[in-house]
Amino acid sequence: MPNVPDRVPTDAFPGAVVKAADALAEAARGGTACPPVRTLLDDGDIEAAYAVQRLNLQREQAAGRRIVGRKIGLTSLAVQRQLGVDQPDFGALFADMAVPEGGEVAAGRLLQPKVEAEVALVLGSDLPHAQCTVVDLLRATDFALPALEIVDSRVRDWDISIVDTVADNASCGMYVLGAFPVPLTGVNLRSVQMSMTRNGEMVSEGTGADCLGGPLNAAVWLASALAERGDPLRAGDLLLTGALGPMVPAAPGDVFQARISNLGAVGVGFAAEGDNR
Repeated sequence: MPNVPDRVPTDAFPGAVVKAADALAEAARGGTACPPVRTLLDDGDIEAAYAVQRLNLQREQAAGRRIVGRKIGLTSLAVQRQLGVDQPDFGALFADMAVPEGGEVAAGRLLQPKVEAEVALVLGSDLPHAQCTVVDLLRATDFALPALEIVDSRVRDWDISIVDTVADNASCGMYVLGAFPVPLTGVNLRSVQMSMTRNGEMVSEGTGADCLGGPLNAAVWLASALAERGDPLRAGDLLLTGALGPMVPAAPGDVFQARISNLGAVGVGFAAEGDNR
């Protein structure tokens, strides 16, 4: 993953934020996970964690990477309770994170990947309001797709708090989108049923309601949070709205297939060790 820290001024960021950003950037670049960065930041300082995320996103953009959307994390109430928070978090999606549907992730591309099935939304118009409504979102959305998010952590052994995952771009890794767009007039996202297999064995199940009460709720939260920060969602943006069921570790040679009712299926494989195609 390219990084050019010298192209992005760091004077506006506290020293601890720069140190945490450097640690995560080096972990991504060198392929070796780093210790938790919460030890470098005030414990529980989520805004400092977002500053770390913002600095590394600026670095990646300076290196030529293109942001194409956003992801929502921590949409499970159980996970929120586990991390001691009462709201989701978000990160950015880059164009080069996309894996073709039915494609394969090269060996060594990610550090410690896990897979979860989600509903993806693609916007046809901007969502500029800090108090976004479901009506705003429905009007702005062009279509939905089934998706797999391949989450990854640059923090060693997934030893993360809310501060670590926010700083680490919400543990973004890669993503896979289904091939057939579905307009929201044709599906109730809250009631969709999800099932995911790994190598033919069922490993994760859930419903749209398991994602913050429904994927639309998650997307409304994201649109409002980003607009409040002066970085609203725009036409053409891709949204990954959060896991519909438990995330599952991925190993070399694994093949995942997920099916979401009324949206279709999506799959991805992981190359065997030594295969770096």
